[in-house]
Amino acid sequence: MKYLFVCLLMGASFFAQAQAPTMKLGLLKYNGGGDWYANPTSLKNLSNFCNTQMGTSFDPDYGTVDVGSAELFGYPMVHITGHGNIIFSDAEAENLRNYLIGGGFLEISDNYGLDKFIRLAMKKVFPELDFVELPFDHPIYHQQFQFPNGLPKIHEHDGKPAQGFGLIWEGRLVCFYDYECDLGDGWEDWEVHKDPDAIREQALKMGANIVRFAFEN
Repeated sequence: MKYLFVCLLMGASFFAQAQAPTMKLGLLKYNGGGDWYANPTSLKNLSNFCNTQMGTSFDPDYGTVDVGSAELFGYPMVHITGHGNIIFSDAEAENLRNYLIGGGFLEISDNYGLDKFIRLAMKKVFPELDFVELPFDHPIYHQQFQFPNGLPKIHEHDGKPAQGFGLIWEGRLVCFYDYECDLGDGWEDWEVHKDPDAIREQALKMGANIVRFAFEN
């Protein structure tokens, strides 16, 4: 399954992939007690925004996929969020590692309280790598939309600035982590958090940048 996924990505343009009628974004389901399901409307709205703004054809009915499942390799990009504990078994960590090395992309959104758990979980996936803060001139901030100062601040947590971290495998960014930002909350239906339209738009634009980057790199 991994090799079919790699072949799908190799040599394919962003629009050739993202206009496929059955293409879905994936929500990663994990064990440990954390609320992996925390933002149920976020990927639906991000998919619709990408379809409107970038001409993609994502199915808004996103897929839910277990970390250790072979189905993971059918998703060019998966998203993980929550507030609490995350535990990857050895087999799940190996599966996620193979997925990311094989061409997949992981977006992590800190939904407040996730940081200490996700860092430990991802260290099990890539023990040889550390999260590094991406500079403001990194291409992920300059795709369809321009973010010259890096991540937009969507929700206040501890009064810290929003930061974008990455895991880089052999020169390729395989995981993007929005910290003290909460992009996932910004993608949700307005009624959930009642964020101003301008804030939600910034969140969705940055999300679209991440999607485009994931498909083109």
